Amino acid sequence: MKIDDFALAATTNDLTREPDARGVADLIEFRMDKATDPVEQIASYDGELPLIATNRTRWFGGKATDSGRLDDLFAASRFDAVEFVDIELEIARAKEWIVHEFRENDVQLIISHHDFEGTPDQDVLDAIIAQCAEYGDIAKVATFPRSNADALTLLDAVNTATQRGIDVAGISMGEIGSHTRVIAHLYGSKLGYAPLEGDDNDYAPGQIPLEKLRTLIDMTKNASAGEHLIDMLEAEEVAVPQELTLSD
Repeated sequence: MKIDDFALAATTNDLTREPDARGVADLIEFRMDKATDPVEQIASYDGELPLIATNRTRWFGGKATDSGRLDDLFAASRFDAVEFVDIELEIARAKEWIVHEFRENDVQLIISHHDFEGTPDQDVLDAIIAQCAEYGDIAKVATFPRSNADALTLLDAVNTATQRGIDVAGISMGEIGSHTRVIAHLYGSKLGYAPLEGDDNDYAPGQIPLEKLRTLIDMTKNASAGEHLIDMLEAEEVAVPQELTLSD
């Protein structure tokens, strides 16, 4: 599956909820690390939406233990419904052989890097994205902003990578970065993530529920909807820095 423009993934640990995402999401990100019997869930999955298999340890914001984590992820990659597998950059660098193993199962790779403490300078972010792209089909970076300027740095890095021909997904986490989930696609980000309504799992800080995020993203595609978009963002208490308002 090639993402030509932008795709929105509904994040869940329960694949029986896939029908709730139809018509809103383009993919399902299945959080194996927070799921009960994750491989069995994939084996019995008969949904319409393709899957991203993600299995995070606590070091990367998840709950999986190191023991067996990659084995479960590899088992998931054998199923036809799984189109993408998310592998952390640190794992790809340390175990480059595993990248080739996954590719033999005909899945595309999202190579991800998460910084839950801050946002690196753009030259560092550019280098991280380039490294992710060396190993995978989509380079994903998620950083934590301490200021609006940090959110802008993330968006600038996404734009720079896109201009260089890299398929990239960029997220600025937390309250300050929440608005980037709405507008990152305008800078070239290929993927967005949102939990299903009523899912109280803490997948990542600053997430916006699926249907709200889809509505807001769709509105950004309508140039005449600028003022209404900002009103909605503010009504949902999504932080919007003045630098990125659409009123000008």
